[in-house]
Amino acid sequence: MTGRRSRSARSALCAALVALACSHAPPPPPHTRHFLEDPPPSPDLVGKLGFHEAHAEDTLIDLAPALHVGYVELLAANPGVDPWLPREGTRLVVPSVRLLPSGKRDGIVVNLGDLHLYYFAPGQPVRAYPIGIAKDGYATPIGVTVVKDKREKPVWIPGDSARRDGYPARVEPGPDNPLGEYALYLGWPTYLIHGTNEPRGVGRHSSRGCIRLYAEDIAELYPLVAPGTKVRVVNEPVKLGWIGDELYLEVNPDPDQSLELDETGKLDRDRPPKNLRARVLRAAGEQAERLDWPRIERAGLRRSGVPLRITHPTGEATVAGEPARE
Repeated sequence: MTGRRSRSARSALCAALVALACSHAPPPPPHTRHFLEDPPPSPDLVGKLGFHEAHAEDTLIDLAPALHVGYVELLAANPGVDPWLPREGTRLVVPSVRLLPSGKRDGIVVNLGDLHLYYFAPGQPVRAYPIGIAKDGYATPIGVTVVKDKREKPVWIPGDSARRDGYPARVEPGPDNPLGEYALYLGWPTYLIHGTNEPRGVGRHSSRGCIRLYAEDIAELYPLVAPGTKVRVVNEPVKLGWIGDELYLEVNPDPDQSLELDETGKLDRDRPPKNLRARVLRAAGEQAERLDWPRIERAGLRRSGVPLRITHPTGEATVAGEPARE
């Protein structure tokens, strides 16, 4: 009996010592803040980078609407994360920061290459929204058109392909209407920018060619856009822009990779973008000697969709072949 009491006392003492040690243990190291979590103003950038700690019950397809990003871009920004079973405590990158597409910045610019719609209005900050675009077998057209009309609580008249899939000849406003609560009608017949009754389709290849927005995004955009507004649709997976004195590169999956990522959750990261070197040199101009080519090549292969600094900061001593730190 005495022996058992002695062992019990020793166990209690050990437990107390462990508890005492833990109470005096140093706290975990603080999260190192990423530069793009609070970037300085730049005419080439919109949004801020975010992070989210995953829980065991999370799936990326459900997290995307909750985090207000697209499913494909969330996958691209988090390589190696299982979209259906992210481990508890996994720190996810929330890619809610974007470089702007090239070309004139007015009206609506839809970039199929990053699955985003950008709205430019004089004297106002640019707005960026994740979008759903055409699924396999269909196409969202590229080119320039205008907003011809706009309607609240639109009626949907399904086309032939939708009718073959079992939709009726007419769908009234309501929860079963795929157009959602608002629609912008374009100069291209049968193509619309609209809301959705299925938020899981945003940020994916999910439509028959129309451009889908989250319900809250089309509700914000709708009153800002007047008939006659220019709409330019481009396909730019690779974008470059300046933040202060530093050049940034954003490489997204190309159309085939984006569709593959949407359908399989996996991405072939062995195909660098074509003409990447020429594009970077053109953007860098007289600052070309500051370019960090190893970092550029890695960004081209990774295709994370997150802007990355690709110039060595002025005055920074760098080792040849070693990327400058973010």
